[in-house]
Amino acid sequence: MTEVIGVRFRRAGKVYFFAPGKLKIKVGDHVIVETARGVEFGSVVMGPKMVEDEKITQPLKSVIRIANKEDIKREDKNREKEKEAFDICLEKIRKHGLEMKLINAEYTFDNNKVLFYFTADGRIDFRELVKDLASVFRTRIELRQIGVRDETKIRGGIGICGRPLCCHTYLTEFSPVSIRMAKEQNLSLNPTKISGVCGRLMCCLTNEEETYEELNSHLPSLGDTVTTPERLQGEVQSVNVLRQLVKVIVTLDNDEKEIREYRAEELRFRPRRKKKELKLSKEELKQLKALEE
Repeated sequence: MTEVIGVRFRRAGKVYFFAPGKLKIKVGDHVIVETARGVEFGSVVMGPKMVEDEKITQPLKSVIRIANKEDIKREDKNREKEKEAFDICLEKIRKHGLEMKLINAEYTFDNNKVLFYFTADGRIDFRELVKDLASVFRTRIELRQIGVRDETKIRGGIGICGRPLCCHTYLTEFSPVSIRMAKEQNLSLNPTKISGVCGRLMCCLTNEEETYEELNSHLPSLGDTVTTPERLQGEVQSVNVLRQLVKVIVTLDNDEKEIREYRAEELRFRPRRKKKELKLSKEELKQLKALEE
């Protein structure tokens, strides 16, 4: 077991472990640490804690110091410089006629490197752009291509739920999201209804996936034949997953059909089979698959 603290360098960013050493560090403190990118300014989001050695990426680096007033002023100055760097880079991209969309500019705390994040449809030859930027900033330049989900995470926004985007507020990493999750939750497979601001499947589909899988395992599928408490054979018309209610079309003695509602536990039916393939046209499947990429 090793004592560590958790440090985050950007909002909703990944938490990295560092050794606190003899420093008395608490949650909310700002610290100066050394990373693979150089010396960085971060916020403590997890106080001193004992963690198993196998969960730590070696070598574990120590905190250089708790940030002082000068460090905080320098960090604020860097944030201002990033706005200027963004505008300069945007101008240089136009000058070189590159098909790329600039998303963000970021200075390392020690100013040894400036990182520019961008999106593009394919590979971009930005060697001349890097040379041009290096001559302006007189420091190391790194251009990093990111995906549309990362772009949305950096920029933020409001989701269709009316709340700030999950990825921008608290999600540290993206989880795989599939069409199957939308199907499992009985959601419309209309791409406009299940895709987020980034144009990909909404991350929140994963929030209740396990619950729906468990609830659905106790329900028959639509169209299945079930036996009611009255020993009548019927066909499942609809199910209410959360209430565990099933509407069944039953045939009475006089050959009349009637819709009756039962609790799932009252019915006899074969356990749900393995997940069925989605019955979609090639065009619909192609359109939905694009949301997963």
